[in-house]
Parts: sequence; C-alpha cells; structure tokens
Amino acid sequence: MACRGIRGAITVEENTAVAIKSAVRMLLERIVAANALDVADIASVIFTATLDLDAVYPAVAAREMGWVNTPLLCVQEMAVQGNLPRCIRVLFHWNTECAQADVHHIYLGEARALRPDLANNE
Repeated sequence: MACRGIRGAITVEENTAVAIKSAVRMLLERIVAANALDVADIASVIFTATLDLDAVYPAVAAREMGWVNTPLLCVQEMAVQGNLPRCIRVLFHWNTECAQADVHHIYLGEARALRPDLANNE
C-alpha cells in the first residue's frame, strides 16, 4: 500500500464559522465520494486558509463529521500578492492501492481557477 496525496480547494462566501464549516464539509464530502475513500485509510489532512478566513479552524468541520481519529492540521496560507481571497486548500495523505494517476482532486467554486486542468469535477 502506498500513501497518495489528494488536493482540493474551495472558496468561502464570508468569514463566518457557519460558512467556513459548510464549505469544508462540502469539499471533504466531494473528495471522499470522488475517491471512494474510507476515512480510516486517511493518514492525515492539512488545511490552509487565506488570511481573511479566521472565524473557525477548517478542521472543526472534519471533527464534526466524525473524523476524530484522523490527524488534522490547520495552517495559514502564504500571503501572496493577488492570491485568491477566502480560500481553503486541503492536502490529504491517503493510504491506498490506487495509483497516483487515478486520484481525483477536487476544486470547487472560484478555487477552480487554481487548477483549471483538474477542475472539471463540477
């Protein structure tokens, strides 16, 4: 079994705990469905959030979904000029027999602009 990376991102309409958790739940649900993931096979998840999102940690949404045994980490996205505002990015480390080329990355909302080559998932 190998450890594969799954990337994803979503934009959030406003800096509120409700909006952030709702967006993160949507992103995680889409990643899980697209890759037929068993949460027990997720080694860890790293979330990043842009500076303008500080109402709640994105990992709170995962915990509320029952991901209590999955190591989760939230960090602040680099402040780069012209970056996409109100954006949450995620990197899964997934233990799987799946080849990296068969992994489905999910980019939703305005975050599709980050990876247009991978964003044909909506």
